[in-house]
Amino acid sequence: MRFNEKELVLLSRQPSERAAELGMRGPKKGDVVKKRLVKLVVNFLFISGLMRKRSPIGALLLEQCRVEREDSQTFSIAFLDEAERKYVFECDTEEQCAEWIDSIIKASYEFMRKNLIFYRTEIHRLTGKDPLEQYGISDEARFQVSNGRPLPTVPFLVAL
Repeated sequence: MRFNEKELVLLSRQPSERAAELGMRGPKKGDVVKKRLVKLVVNFLFISGLMRKRSPIGALLLEQCRVEREDSQTFSIAFLDEAERKYVFECDTEEQCAEWIDSIIKASYEFMRKNLIFYRTEIHRLTGKDPLEQYGISDEARFQVSNGRPLPTVPFLVAL
């Protein structure tokens, strides 16, 4: 994947949805758990060493990945195209672990896209109007249900 390192560093300095010192074990065989500063910004998980808090030493793009709870205080992230490579994170409490899992799942573009489509469909069902039409983007492929067709038009019904 291609990326602009300067842009990633700038993004890593933005306010985060969640940040904490977590234990982290990389995907390589023999990797050990190390304390890392982990920061969730938009759909990136930035990892920094504890001594070098300014610049990240790594970043995970949270797309096409699976987040699973390993045990009460541990969760893992595995990418669909490389399921055998798993990043494991250790939290201090069960609550912290649950919060991280929830935040990471909600950070993905695909999750936000599914929510947008759901609410767009609900608004259309209730009002008979496509809420994206006013912005001129209702026919864009990224806003379509999986079959690629726009929402069907239905007559607006009012209960009396």
